[in-house]
Amino acid sequence: MTRSLRVFYIALFLVTLMVLGLWSVRSFFGFSTNAEATVLNGRWSKAVETHYDEQFPIKRLGTNLWAALDFKLFNEGRPGVVLGRDQWLYSDEEFNPIVNEELNLQGNYALVEGVRQTLKEKGVQLVMAVVPAKVRLYPEHLAEVKPASIHANLYQDFHQRLAADRIPAPDLLGPLQAAKHAGKQVFLRTDTHWTPEGAEVAANRLAKTIADKFPLSGAPQDFVTQPAQNVTHKGDLRLFLPLDPLFENLMPAQEPLHKRTTVAASDQPAGDDALFANTEVPVALIGTSYSANPNWNFVGALQQALRSDVVNYAEDGHGPILPMLSYLKSDDFKNSPPQVLIWEFPERYLPVNNEIGDADPQWVAELKQAGARQQNVAANTQSETPDRAQN
Repeated sequence: MTRSLRVFYIALFLVTLMVLGLWSVRSFFGFSTNAEATVLNGRWSKAVETHYDEQFPIKRLGTNLWAALDFKLFNEGRPGVVLGRDQWLYSDEEFNPIVNEELNLQGNYALVEGVRQTLKEKGVQLVMAVVPAKVRLYPEHLAEVKPASIHANLYQDFHQRLAADRIPAPDLLGPLQAAKHAGKQVFLRTDTHWTPEGAEVAANRLAKTIADKFPLSGAPQDFVTQPAQNVTHKGDLRLFLPLDPLFENLMPAQEPLHKRTTVAASDQPAGDDALFANTEVPVALIGTSYSANPNWNFVGALQQALRSDVVNYAEDGHGPILPMLSYLKSDDFKNSPPQVLIWEFPERYLPVNNEIGDADPQWVAELKQAGARQQNVAANTQSETPDRAQN
């Protein structure tokens, strides 16, 4: 290589590096951090480093290009998503085998029973809302990938165990399937969650069970659900296909989301105002993003179907167990326990080792032990009953 050619390559490299650097620096226009991020505590420099790393064009190009190759050549996304046909996406949590699945199952079954006992001591009636997996409702869009065997009968097994523990858990799968066959879309195509229509179906089924078994005290309160804005929704499962912005045209199309809002039909106080106006809480809701995210209006649908206020303690991004453990240690539970507590629990969380956050592990273990003891007593009683009948 001649000297002039070496100089040319060095100059070309420096120019390329300078252009990429300036391109990345451009992203800092309008960049800001929160007040807690200062130079002294190191958070400001960490925020700058993270922002620069995310905006560096070579990284974005490499990420988009690699994702595009996986997507087009192997029909795969990042871990977290399973690609179906017709631009349908599924969470891989509904497909993968689970480590220590039997141990986790028994632990979670026992914990649910332990929670029921804790609630019963405060006079609270537990009602489970087991959310069926999306793949259970829309299996027709699957490609070659099939759920692992642990997921085959998970929904039915969960209901059988709840029935054995005498915990009310109305079937949500049947009504959701009926709504689907009637032309309603009950789960989003590119998202983990149900649609507002699906949430409404589940709320109506839960309300019927509560009205039949545990009529709420107090005067009924009417609520009205109204259409809100129609938006173009970017499903959470699209995040596992990092094709944006260079290969956005390859992405599954965004889908419409018809939002809803629910308000009290009269001048009666609703929401938090009702809680302060009347110390008796009729219904509380605990669960995951199916309940916490206002996009689905699950709380509003419950309010209208129950004709009652619903205090929402659901949390986004923590699974179904951590919000329940937090609630049981809260002042709200100690001072104003509800008449009925709805625990929204997606079936896919049953065989996994759910996070417990800052909850005392010893206390959680005691809840499981109490639940397991009660389940053993119930099992022994059922086994003795046929023997006595034969004698």
